[in-house]
Amino acid sequence: MEPGMLVALLVLSVVGGARGLSFQLPPQTRKCLKEELHRDVMVTGEYELSEAAAPGIRTDLRVTDSSGHILYSKDEAKKGKFAFTTDDYEIYEICFESHGQPGNFRVPDQLVTLNIKHGVEARNYEDIAKAEKLKPLEVDLRRLEDLSESIVKDFAFMKQREEEMRDTNESTSARVFYFSIFSMLCLVGLATWQVFYLRRFFKAKKLIE
Repeated sequence: MEPGMLVALLVLSVVGGARGLSFQLPPQTRKCLKEELHRDVMVTGEYELSEAAAPGIRTDLRVTDSSGHILYSKDEAKKGKFAFTTDDYEIYEICFESHGQPGNFRVPDQLVTLNIKHGVEARNYEDIAKAEKLKPLEVDLRRLEDLSESIVKDFAFMKQREEEMRDTNESTSARVFYFSIFSMLCLVGLATWQVFYLRRFFKAKKLIE
């Protein structure tokens, strides 16, 4: 196998090895996961909750953006999937909230398992291979191409952010410089006024000639 193809397969194996996460959700609590994503990024998620140990306990799932728009909502969430495409660069939030009164006895925490994929990881290449009749090697090459495009976009975005931050720093530095000059001129003007004022005052009191 050629070295370039070996590197490509290693990259794909790392990217494709996305793992889920698990956490405990106590009764009447709310836990959220936040992630910062670019624009036009496909996001898929798969979740599963353990059964509530007490009647009347339910868990709701909400996926929202930073403006509070609901992208996905599920009451009494137990097991399912969701998918959406980001509209803009911002922070997205996935929240699990437990409702209900557990009573006077101890209720075990619910186990929440969540697996989130976005970008290249979220694409179903099996369906793409069936639709376009691609061979396994062609599917890997397509995935590598999409990954390379995603990396290029990330670098372009970071370059854009760096330029914006540099422009902001330069603008802030220029404002601070002009404000410093203005402050110095004000201080010099105030000091000159005080000198003439005191001189006239002492002359009026005939303390100096």
